[in-house]
Amino acid sequence: MSDVLSSRSRQELIRALRRRYQAGSRVDKGRILEELVAVSGYHRKSAIRILSSKPLRDDHATGRGRRRQYDEAARQALIVVWEASDRICSKRLKALLPVLIEALESHGHLRLEPSIRTRLTAMSAATMDRLLREVKTTARGRRPPKRRSAVQRQVPTRTFTDWHEPDPGFMEIDLVAHCGTLVGGSHANTLCLTDVASGWTECVALLVRDGSLVVEAIRGVRNALPFALVGIDVDNGSEFLNDVVLGYCFANGIAVTRSRPYYKNDQAWVEQKNGSVVRRFVGYHRLEGHDSVVVLSRLYAATRLFVNFFQPSFKLKEKIRVGCRVRKRYHDPQTPCQRLLSSPMVSEQTKLRLREVAAQLDPLQLLGEIRQMQHDVAQLAQGNQIHIPAGTDDDLSGFLAGLATAWHAGEVRPTQAAKARPARHWRTRHDPFESASSELRRLWDANPDQTGLELFDALCRAHPGEFHSGQLRTLQRRLRQWRAELTQRLVFGSVVDRQPSVDDGAIFPASGEVIFPT
Repeated sequence: MSDVLSSRSRQELIRALRRRYQAGSRVDKGRILEELVAVSGYHRKSAIRILSSKPLRDDHATGRGRRRQYDEAARQALIVVWEASDRICSKRLKALLPVLIEALESHGHLRLEPSIRTRLTAMSAATMDRLLREVKTTARGRRPPKRRSAVQRQVPTRTFTDWHEPDPGFMEIDLVAHCGTLVGGSHANTLCLTDVASGWTECVALLVRDGSLVVEAIRGVRNALPFALVGIDVDNGSEFLNDVVLGYCFANGIAVTRSRPYYKNDQAWVEQKNGSVVRRFVGYHRLEGHDSVVVLSRLYAATRLFVNFFQPSFKLKEKIRVGCRVRKRYHDPQTPCQRLLSSPMVSEQTKLRLREVAAQLDPLQLLGEIRQMQHDVAQLAQGNQIHIPAGTDDDLSGFLAGLATAWHAGEVRPTQAAKARPARHWRTRHDPFESASSELRRLWDANPDQTGLELFDALCRAHPGEFHSGQLRTLQRRLRQWRAELTQRLVFGSVVDRQPSVDDGAIFPASGEVIFPT
């Protein structure tokens, strides 16, 4: 009953029963007390204390709180100086008040009574906020809440903590753009689908971002999955949240959820596969046109088998926060196929089919196909035409033979290899020995066995104060080059023309011709 009666109603009931209670007999007091406890919800001891107390102010309701310290005049003065300060916050306004009031009064814009001025300068920042609350709300205006579209209202939001331990069939979907460094224009895209329970990943190449193409990709993936597609979790892109995609999912009994805008961790599983699968095998180049989609489709045909059957991945078991540290524990690494085989939710017929497919797969052949398709992707990214030859056993044998020494070449994925830099043959700094190049060469020709330090000391004695010790290393590099050329001349009788080196100075003209002293 206490939740039904308001404070004013309880006070009126107490005033009506107090006189009867104090003037009644013991039996009447017990009946009145039971009535008040039943109606108001007071404890019996509290009701006895309230009814036995003396009424205040002739039984009129008493006001609560202390008397107001700042009247309407102080509030109006505060509004004026707040507007004059360009509506700054109360903490800054309190520090500004003495200076601002003095400036306004000195120019005749404001005249405050001494009492109002004293109360205004003594006002705290919290009090200013309280007195200006209504003013700020009206001045700022009520911001309309961000409205969600009708399509967004149909799709519930799912965060990263709402997954728990789902059964196979709930997949996160994301789109990876192969736009390079330029977002604009038409470019290829990859639709990546990742099963939350097993990590099974499917990739589909799309020519453009379009809802109808997304539906076709989902339809094709459903037929290739080893489990039934139960639900999908998408981001807030228009290629997913549209009537075409939602209509297809609702018609086929596929649950649809969406992540929060700008919270990529809500789709942590597919975001991880975007990097470890899509970017790892395709790279970050810009891909355009139908040929790119064809090559990507062939690449993903081999990638899906290689990743899902031969690439173990970690899965988070628990995450514990201890103070400022977060400790994560993971299950033993398993391939998506192994997780499906150990899942009780997968039928025995499906497990038997997975074992048959795994027994027929050759991981080396798949990796060779991936390398070939990566080479084609790299060629397309550079704007070159490609020719896709038919694979032979000789190609596979050569690929196998090169595995033992492939690490010598560094990065073996053509899509990840950095562009080769041209050899630098120009000088970026001034040649410190340009003025003495002929004399330096004459000193060395007189005694080719002398060291760089001896040659540098002789040059410093001939030109005192012109050179410093920090230039010794430059002279030693040049001296090493001269000795190499002299050795080649003695062995082969001539020197092959080459581009001038950065340390050659005046010895090598721009034409590349090598000049030797006679």
